Formats: sequence, C-alpha cells, structure tokens
Amino acid sequence: MAYKISDDCIACGQCKPECPVDCISEGDIYTIDQDACIDCGSCADVCPVDAPHQDC
Repeated sequence: MAYKISDDCIACGQCKPECPVDCISEGDIYTIDQDACIDCGSCADVCPVDAPHQDC
C-alpha cells in the first residue's frame, strides 16, 4: 500500500532524499507519486511531524 503525505507536512525536506525511488515531489507540501511508491516507509521514518502515512 503506497504512502501519502498529509496536510500536516511542514515542507522540511527530510523525506525527499530518503526515497530510494525518487517519488517525492516538492511543493507547498510534499507529495508522493502513488504509482511509483514502493511502500518502504523511509519517508515516514525521518518525518518530524509524521505526515507520511499509508493510504488505506
């Protein structure tokens, strides 16, 4: 199940370099390309506000 970044994102940028498939895009808040996400959880591991979560 792919990860999604919630509106809690503070755009700190810690998640983007951790993504092994480069599916995180920068913006007002960061977003994850759900088709490219491999569900590794690397983004969630480094997020200070727990914004990435699995999209149920």
